[in-house]
Amino acid sequence: FIQLLVRKLRGEDGESECVINYVEKAVKKLTLQMPYQLFIGGEFVDAEGAKTYSTINPTDGSVICQVSLAQVSDVDKAVAAAKEAFENGLWGKINARDRGRLLYRLADLMEQHQEELATIEALDAGAVYTLALKTHVGMSIQTFRYFAGWCDKIQGATIPINQARPNRNLTLTKKEPVGVCGIVIPWNYPLMMLSWKTAACLAAGNTVVIKPAQVTPLTALKFAELTLKAGIPKGVVNILPGSGSLVGQRLSDHPDVRKIGFTGSTEVGKHIMKSCALSNVKKVSLELGGKSPLIIFADCDLNKAVQMGMSSVFFNKGENCIAAGRLFVEDSIHDQFVQKVVEEVGKMKIGNPLDRDTNHGPQNHEAHLRKLVEYCQRGVKEGATLVCGGNQVPRPGFFFQPTVFTDVEDHMYIAKEESFGPIMIISRFADGDVDAVLSRANATEFGLASGVFTRDINKALYVSDKLQAGTVFVNTYNKTDVAAPFGGFKQSGFGKDLGEAALNEYLRIKTVTFE
Repeated sequence: FIQLLVRKLRGEDGESECVINYVEKAVKKLTLQMPYQLFIGGEFVDAEGAKTYSTINPTDGSVICQVSLAQVSDVDKAVAAAKEAFENGLWGKINARDRGRLLYRLADLMEQHQEELATIEALDAGAVYTLALKTHVGMSIQTFRYFAGWCDKIQGATIPINQARPNRNLTLTKKEPVGVCGIVIPWNYPLMMLSWKTAACLAAGNTVVIKPAQVTPLTALKFAELTLKAGIPKGVVNILPGSGSLVGQRLSDHPDVRKIGFTGSTEVGKHIMKSCALSNVKKVSLELGGKSPLIIFADCDLNKAVQMGMSSVFFNKGENCIAAGRLFVEDSIHDQFVQKVVEEVGKMKIGNPLDRDTNHGPQNHEAHLRKLVEYCQRGVKEGATLVCGGNQVPRPGFFFQPTVFTDVEDHMYIAKEESFGPIMIISRFADGDVDAVLSRANATEFGLASGVFTRDINKALYVSDKLQAGTVFVNTYNKTDVAAPFGGFKQSGFGKDLGEAALNEYLRIKTVTFE
């Protein structure tokens, strides 16, 4: 009752409804209501100078709507709102269990709006609707529920130290939120990547400024609306669609931002890390590029290896950070494996991502489609065998054919660089030569994920031990879970999303000693 009274005196009671301007669109018997403005301090507002840009539907290349384009001054306003909410707002005063209750409520609202969120994801990112519902949105809901449960379980320790006799000492540690966090997310899983980082960030008690990818802002802005409905105090969550060079750079440079969480390319990650160091030595976690090896031994369940091998490459149109960037197939089953894969590729239904029978939608945006065409041209030029695909699908929109390359040698560009598209890269290895294929699999500067298919448990344990990657899948692939930590080695970055480990990215430990 007292909290309700205080909120009313502050003018924060739920009856003072926020004014939200929507773009409305009728899609598949559903009327979508999509906010399109910046979200700062609990309000939807225009960008400085009323600047906007077009967000494009990759299925046909049409403009969905105009979205506010954040400027540097907007970043400063959002950071100021987040700082005020952290230092003086209700968010920092409520107890951890109430914070968890708000996050549970947010997850419930996301579930109530899951069909709308999945449809927006299909419209704005080209995600196949059935996959968007189950993974893009479904795992986002699970993530918020998982971290909501952690809110009142973040605790320190009491530590026995040497006593300064005759006095006695008590030392304890406290885990505290770091403050204002900046989160910069990619375009391949717009809502899910937002959720992976934001849920842990909020569970730890921080406030946040989120920069969604410029090409996929709409689910992030719908998420902002749901935070209002959930009762999350104003200023706790702020969302700024805009360019990385302006918004992302200013967040990295801003003296009041204490942590940056970034998912994207290794090149940009290095730049962010440098900016975080030079500005105010921000805490930073990076989930960067990958070229994940998948080793398929002759003693595997071949049908399962084909099925999972297909998923490892073509899941989410190949726009998947842990996609198997290179398959190593043992010589004795190589030809049979390739034959079965090509048969399965022929069965894939390419089409409108909103159609329930589609299993391969358009690439996210036109510039990415062009890169995939060039990538395949380079593979052919260097002597790899193009078995199928390799080109744009002759239809409107940004569709690319599922592609298979064989005879890929270690020195080739396509053997070393990530495509981030539906392109399977297959290389042979000699029968029984486990150490040689491990050496080839590890001969990369990336280390995000990896996989092995074999019925031999000893071989599986040996290979999983030797693979230099943050995740190893054995006789499966793409099996991530909200409770299992996720992150890379080497130039695939550092720090973890998901699991208890993710909380530590958004906490700092304070040691207190009494005498």
